[in-house]
Amino acid sequence: MLPLSIMKNKEHFKFSTGVVAYPVFFVLIIWLVFWFEVRFGYNFSKYGVFPQTLKGLRGVVLSPFIHGDIKHIYHNTVPLFVLSTALFYFYRHIAWKVILLGILLSGFLTWCMGRPSYHIGISGLIYVLVSFTFFKGVFAKHYRLIALSLMVIFLYGSMIWYTLPIEKGISWEGHMAGLITGLLFALIFRKEIAKPKKYVWEHENYNEENDPFLKHFDEDGNFIETVEPEIEEKQLNISYTYKKNPEKD
Repeated sequence: MLPLSIMKNKEHFKFSTGVVAYPVFFVLIIWLVFWFEVRFGYNFSKYGVFPQTLKGLRGVVLSPFIHGDIKHIYHNTVPLFVLSTALFYFYRHIAWKVILLGILLSGFLTWCMGRPSYHIGISGLIYVLVSFTFFKGVFAKHYRLIALSLMVIFLYGSMIWYTLPIEKGISWEGHMAGLITGLLFALIFRKEIAKPKKYVWEHENYNEENDPFLKHFDEDGNFIETVEPEIEEKQLNISYTYKKNPEKD
């Protein structure tokens, strides 16, 4: 039977239809909203986050589904699909918490510190996912989660520059809010995370004197050769008993 810790870790890295289905569902909704705007000539930008106004608070929930143009929505939905798929596979027990609370908290932080303008797009959540997957992998110290952190940095590490006001028309405040939110979640969400494997000597009740491997070494670290006593093989004695068949008489 496998140890309980190994069995729990296997539960974390288990593929299901939801790993792909949920990200596809998110992306389809965003594209459907954009198609509706283009098809019927609507402009939903006014439903985005408008900082420090009561009316602008509605954008905390609505702004992730609103995008300005085809380039904007394309650049957002591709990383959204990749990162949310990774989230549902590696962190499936807390994936919904990260997404839903990430939208709310990053949107609220944008509302608090943003410029007086409409902030739209799902990029705030994308920065939440990038920040969370990177820092959580480092904090968790599990080799699979660390590998995911390195992969995320390799793919999206350059996004860090867009948390600064380097390009006009980009909501760097929303990106910064997402980065901060992801870091907070990485610090807060500690339960239901895959734990690194602990070796025997890392447990609290470990006693060197009872370790069968260390018994082969003396106090100076010299190897002690132990010769196992030879076991004498018992000679097998076979005896036969003859019984006369009475039917032949």
